[in-house]
Amino acid sequence: MTVLPTNRLLFLLRLGLGGIFVYAGAVKLFDTVGFAGSIAAYQTLPYFGNYLVAAILPWLELICGLLLISGFRIRPAAAMLTGLNTVFILFLASAMLRGLDIDCGCFRETAAKTPPWLAFVRDLPLLAASIYIFISAERKGSQG
Repeated sequence: MTVLPTNRLLFLLRLGLGGIFVYAGAVKLFDTVGFAGSIAAYQTLPYFGNYLVAAILPWLELICGLLLISGFRIRPAAAMLTGLNTVFILFLASAMLRGLDIDCGCFRETAAKTPPWLAFVRDLPLLAASIYIFISAERKGSQG
C-alpha cells in the first residue's frame, strides 16, 4: 500500500472539503427561508437568529470552500471550517440528545431527509479533514 505524500494528500483534501462546502453554501443561498426553517427545527436560536444564521452561513461556507480550492488563505479557511464543523456537531448532538426527529439542513430542502445521527457521523471526517488541513498548512510554513 502506498501512502500519498503530505502535499498531495493536503491538495486532495483541500479540493474535496472545499468542493463540499462550495456546494453546501451555494444550494442554501437559493433558499434562505427554507434553510432558516431547518435551523429553527433545532430549537436553539431565537426567531431572528434563525434568519441571521441562514443569511450568513451559506456565504461563509461558499467563501471558505473557494479559498480551500484556490489555495489562497488556506489556514484561515480551514480554521473557520473547523469552527463551523464543531458547531454543527454540537448542534447535531444536542438534537439527538433531545430526541428531535429533524432534517440536518446540511444541503437542500428538496433532498432526502438526513437524520441528525447520520449528519453527525458524516461531519466527523469533515472536522478531521479541516483540522488536518489547518495543521499541515502550518507545518509547511504556509501563511495560507
